[in-house]
Amino acid sequence: MRRHPGSGSRVPTTLLFLLAVLLGLAAPTVQAAEDDDPSVTLSKKEAGKGGEITVRGGGWRSEALLMLLICGRSSPERGVIGGTNSCANAEGRAATTDRKGAFSKRLPVAEPPVPCPCVVHVATVTGEQALADAVFTVAGHPTAPLPPPADDGRLAVLATTRLEGESSLLTWFGAPPARQLVFTVGNLGTAPVDDPVFEIGTAHGVYAPQWEERQWRGTVAPGSRARIKLPVELSAGAHGDYQVSLRYGTKVLAEQPWGVGRPWGVTLFWVLLCLVVPAAVFRIGMAVVDKVRPPSAGTSARHAHRPRARPTSTGTAALPWFTQDSAPPDIRRSAPSANPPPPTTKGHV
Repeated sequence: MRRHPGSGSRVPTTLLFLLAVLLGLAAPTVQAAEDDDPSVTLSKKEAGKGGEITVRGGGWRSEALLMLLICGRSSPERGVIGGTNSCANAEGRAATTDRKGAFSKRLPVAEPPVPCPCVVHVATVTGEQALADAVFTVAGHPTAPLPPPADDGRLAVLATTRLEGESSLLTWFGAPPARQLVFTVGNLGTAPVDDPVFEIGTAHGVYAPQWEERQWRGTVAPGSRARIKLPVELSAGAHGDYQVSLRYGTKVLAEQPWGVGRPWGVTLFWVLLCLVVPAAVFRIGMAVVDKVRPPSAGTSARHAHRPRARPTSTGTAALPWFTQDSAPPDIRRSAPSANPPPPTTKGHV
C-alpha cells in the first residue's frame, strides 16, 4: 500500500498538541489550589448552648495545628475584637490538617464571655500565622453592636524595650524564669486605642516563637504615649539564649534577647541524691542484718558449759581442776597456807 508523504509525522504532532492542551488546563488548577486562602464552613449557622456543630476547612498548610473557638464581639471583616478574651476558651478544640490542607472537627456550642455577633474563629497555633472566621449565631445569647472601629494599627514603640526583674532562689532549682517586658508606645492615629491586646513571643535557638496574648488595661489617646509592662515567663527548667518578641496585630514592634542561666541547683540535687540515698540504704540494711542475724551455735554452747572460776583471797582465780584439797600430800605440804601465822619479833618472849 502506498503511504502518503508526510503522514508519518502527523500523528506525533497531534499527540503533542493534545498534551499541551492538557497541561494548559491543569496548570491554572494547580496554581489556583496553591493560591487558595484558608476557608471555614459550618454544618449549622445557628445552635444553642450544649449543641454541637461540625467545622470544615480547606486551603490551610498541610499537617498544620489549628485552634477552633467560638468568639463574641467579632465579625469576619474586623476579626475578633479583644483577642481570645472574647472567646469561649474552655470549650475550644484543636485540629490538624491533612496533606491537602483540609480538616473536619466537631465543636461544642458554648456562650462566649461577651455578646454576639459571634464567629467560629480558626487560627494556626505554630508556624506562619493564618486565620479565618465564619459567622455563627449562639441561640439565646445576648447581642450588642460592635464598637466603632479604632485606628488600632497606628501604635508604635517610641523607646527601647528592656526586660526588668531578677531571678529568685527557686529559679536556681528549676522554677520558671520570669521577667517584665517594659516599653513605651505612642498612638500615631486619630482615634483612641482602648485596652490594646499585644502578643508576647518567646523563641529558643532556631525554633519559631511561641505567642501568648497579653492585654493592657488602659487607653492611649491620639498623640499621647503610655509606658506598658507585660509579664514574660518561660517554662520550668528553661536555660540558654532566648528571643522575646512584641507583636501588635500583624506587626512585630520590638525584639529583646534574654540569656537564662542553667539551674545548677537541680544538678546538685541529683548528685546529692545519688550519693546520700545509696549510703543511707546501705547503713539501714547493715543495721537490719545485725539485728536479725542469729548467734553462732558453737559460741553459744561454749559459753553455756564453761564453769566460772572462784576468786581466791589473793585476787587470782583458781583453776577448777586443781585445788589444795585435791592436790597430792607432798604438794599440799609445800603449798603456802592461805592464812599464814603472824610474824614474830626477835627479842620478845
